Formats: sequence, C-alpha cells, structure tokens
Amino acid sequence: MIYETERLILREWRESDLEPFARMGQDVKVMEFFPKLLTHAESAALIARIQAKFSQEGFCFFAVELKSTAEFIGFIGLSIPSFQAHFTPCVEIGWRLAAKYWGYGYASEGAQKCLEIGFKQFKLREIVSIAVKDNLNSIKVMQKIGMQQDLNGSFMHPSLAEGSPLAEHVLYRIQAPQE
Repeated sequence: MIYETERLILREWRESDLEPFARMGQDVKVMEFFPKLLTHAESAALIARIQAKFSQEGFCFFAVELKSTAEFIGFIGLSIPSFQAHFTPCVEIGWRLAAKYWGYGYASEGAQKCLEIGFKQFKLREIVSIAVKDNLNSIKVMQKIGMQQDLNGSFMHPSLAEGSPLAEHVLYRIQAPQE
C-alpha cells in the first residue's frame, strides 16, 4: 500500500531502508527523547515489528520518502501502544524523521495523511499522540495537525524507570471529524 501527499510517499518498508534507519537510531539528536541509541540489530528488529504489526493490525508506521528525490527520511504512522496507561487501549500517531529533514513540515504533512487514513479507512473514532513533556518539536506537530492536549492526560511512561527525565509524558487527542 502506498499513500501520497504533496511532497511525500508513505509506503511499505524495503531492505534498502535499514541502513538509513539504523543511522537515525544512532543519531543523538533524533534519539534525544528516547532512553538510548539503537544498535543496528535493534533498528532491524524494530522494522520487523513494524512489518508484523502491518500484517496483524492493517496499519503501523509507514516508511517515508521524499517524492522529489526518493530518499528515505524516516517513518510516520499509526500504532497500538504495547504498554498500559489510563488512556489505553488506543491508536497512537507517531513519527521519527532524520534530523536533516526537520523544520520543513514533513512530519505534519505525513501525519495529516495518517489521520485521514485512520479516520476514513480504519473508521477510528479517536487518535492520540504522546511525547516526553520537553519534546517541543513533536508537541508542535501535534498542535499543527489539530490535536488538543488532554490537560488531565499527563502520565509517567510505564516503560521508563521511575525518576527518568524522559518518564513524564503529555497526551494529545483528536476526534474523528463529524460526517
């Protein structure tokens, strides 16, 4: 399955995506709000889990490439979180782009398309997004695509150690448009 926006192609993952994705996993800027850098093997395992989720659930994180150059720039998509929190079960929208592609609106452009896919194709009633409370770039994307912060939704991520500076997360939500 392939989806297009004005500047992006959202598609299935290819073998050729592993090397640039593994480089992203080793980039301290890209991984600033994650617990650790990813090894090459961990990046490959993440791609395998994403592909399995596509098979099981029909959606997950798409590989994203620029239409103009066919360069792989990261991922954007929908996923069912594997952890439990006060707002789960749910479907989450998320993204991770190589740092050199930040600041061009690609994350919000691709995320807007994924919201459309979630609401129209999968008939989701709500999509959420989470971020470390200090991850202002991701929070800006959430706001840009029309999500609203759930002011009672902040939580300590259960997958992170208590006291971790990355543990406190904010929760954003968006409802399906009324038909």
